[in-house]
Order: sequence, then structure tokens, then C-alpha cells
Amino acid sequence: MTAMTSTARPLLNRRLAEFGTTIFAEMSALALSTGSINLGQGFPDTDGPEEVREAAVRALRDGRGNQYPPGPGIPELRTAITAHQERRYGLTYDPDTEVLVTAGATEAIAAALLALLEPGDEVIALEPYYDSYAACIAMAGGTRVPVTLRPSEGSFRLDLDELRDAVTDRTRLLLINTPHNPTGTVLTRDELTAIAALAVERDLLVVTDEVYEHLVFDEAEHIPLATLPGMRERTVSISSAGKTFSFTGWKVGWVTANGPLVAAVRTAKQYLTYVSAGPFQYAIAEALRLPDAYFDSFRADLRRKRDLLGDGLRAAGFEVYQPQGTYFITTDITSFGEKDAYAFCRALPERCGVVAVPNSVFYDDPDAGRSQVRFTFCKRDDVLDEATSRLQRLAS
Repeated sequence: MTAMTSTARPLLNRRLAEFGTTIFAEMSALALSTGSINLGQGFPDTDGPEEVREAAVRALRDGRGNQYPPGPGIPELRTAITAHQERRYGLTYDPDTEVLVTAGATEAIAAALLALLEPGDEVIALEPYYDSYAACIAMAGGTRVPVTLRPSEGSFRLDLDELRDAVTDRTRLLLINTPHNPTGTVLTRDELTAIAALAVERDLLVVTDEVYEHLVFDEAEHIPLATLPGMRERTVSISSAGKTFSFTGWKVGWVTANGPLVAAVRTAKQYLTYVSAGPFQYAIAEALRLPDAYFDSFRADLRRKRDLLGDGLRAAGFEVYQPQGTYFITTDITSFGEKDAYAFCRALPERCGVVAVPNSVFYDDPDAGRSQVRFTFCKRDDVLDEATSRLQRLAS
């Protein structure tokens, strides 16, 4: 007997109807099918420190983490996270009640929004935003309210008046990403101070995505919002190991916040993955204790790669917005007589054998980023050299 399928309504939950395959999956598949260099998805093409990888192997062999780890994360990692926060930023957290280990930052964001939002709550997010933000807000029944970072003198900046005007009586939460993907903007102390004052004045919760905290360049400084007056008790800080240690496939992230906020996020998280990455948690606990020389060297190497790709993109004819952080460069394609970044990126593999990502998919209003294209520079030097050489075809 053939099962009956109702056609009275679509199969997909209407909250997710606007979301299809992520742009990263689409463009990575295009890279594979065309044999192109993938400068679209942000993953390194070399592994991180050997001692960290060996720590994972050792944990596997010793039988640590091969079964379910504790729901909040193994004690060794939670302790390492609190030590990192205190050493780097002067933030003190209780490893037993104020830290939660997650399946990467993506799950942490999802769990935080599912836990803290009620249907109809408004969430202000800096646009362009990482695509999971919009989907997670939708799944929680919230309403996203974009505040757009706009190009200004070679970079992207936040309009604080626009942010303040976006807050209404329905605003529940600010979703702040700094260092910011995809623009590479790092919010300044003055900007963060104004955000903090607004959150306190309007009694708003704040979720901060800080996964690129160790990837800031030049004179930029990463300042966790939770360090500012009145913010520790209302801020859910999120980070992860993938970007800092170049093991993105391990999916080890974490939340730090005061006890009641962590308890709320944990309630949602336990029904998502429950636990994950058992042996890798032990390895990341060791990674977080690496000396400052590792973090300094890693940052310097990525800054050099940024400049290598940026120079190549300029030589190829792109307008380049210099990133202060992350490992992405946003460019503008109008100098080529092009206006549609999505069409440009779809055609780029055939034209040049390179894959990039259109920023327009990260905006509520695609016209705001219609001509912006993002490239990643977390690749080997020879890959970046070959990619920029291929992109030279655009100049001719």
C-alpha cells in the first residue's frame, strides 16, 4: 500500500521556507565539479599544531572521550576555557556553572537563540551576517532586524545612531559579531561602549560571536563585550577552537556567561547534539594552554596571507576592503562593469578557475551587498599565488 502524502501544506516548516542549501555548500560543490581553487568557504588547507593533533590521538588511545562526555563538557576543557578568559581578558567564570561546551560556535548560537527568544521577539543583527544567524532566529520564532555595516574609507563601519533607532519595545536581544564575518570589521572600544550602554539602558540581552578573537591585525584589538560595565550579567559570549587552531572539523565551541544564562542555553543545547567531540575536547584543553608565541605567530602568518591575497586582488582589478580581522577579504566588482555578485561568483570558476562567495546572500536587502564578493586567505601560499594568477585574467 502506498503511503499517502498530504499536499495541504509544504513539507518544510514555514519558518525555514526562505532558506535553501547554504551558499558555502553550493559554492564548494561548484569548486569540486569544476576543479577550481576554493577561496569561498573558510577552512584552512593545512592542519593546526602537531602537538594538538597528537593530544587528540593520545586521548583516543587512552579511551578518554570515546564514550559520552559530560553534558556541559569535560572538566579539563571547561577549566582551560575559564583560564583562557581570565588570562586574556581578565574575565572570571566558574567552570562548573558558567561554561558550556558545544558542537562548534554554530550550535552555541542556535542553542542561545532557541533558549532566549520567544515568538515575536526582535533580534538586531549586524548585516551582512553569517547565514546561520537568520535561520536560527527564524527557528526560534524571532524577527531579525538588520543594522547594516556600510563601506567607509576602505572598510565597513557601524552607524551607532542606526543601531539605536532599530531598538523597539519588542527588541529582546542584540547579536553582535566581532571580529566580523564577512567584512573583517573589528568593533572599536568606543563602538562597543556605546553598544553596552544601549543594552543596559534598554535592558537587552546580548549574544556575541567571537570565533575570530585571535585573528585581529594591525592596530585592531579584540575587546569582549562582557568586559564592559554592566555587560557580564547580560552577555552570552561564544567562541570556538576551529578558527584559532585550524581544526575546523572537530567542531569544539563554547559559551561563557553568568550561571542563569548558561543554564538557559544548556537546556536548549542538550536537546540538539547533547554532547560531541569527546576526544577532541581533551586536545583543545591542551591547545588553549599553548604559549602566547603560538597565538602571535598564527596571527602574523594570517596577516601576511591577507596582504598576499589583497595585493593579488587589487592587481586583478578588484576594489579591496582591508579587513582588520577574520580570514576573509570583501571586494567590490563594479570596476569590472559587474553589478551582480551572485552571477559573478557562479561564472568565476569557468572564467578563472576560482570560487568565491557573493556577500549579497548575507543581507536581508540583497541590493545592499549586490556587488560585493568575499574571498578567504586561510590557504597555503602556493594556493593563493595560483588563485591570484588565475584572477589576473579578469584584468585583461
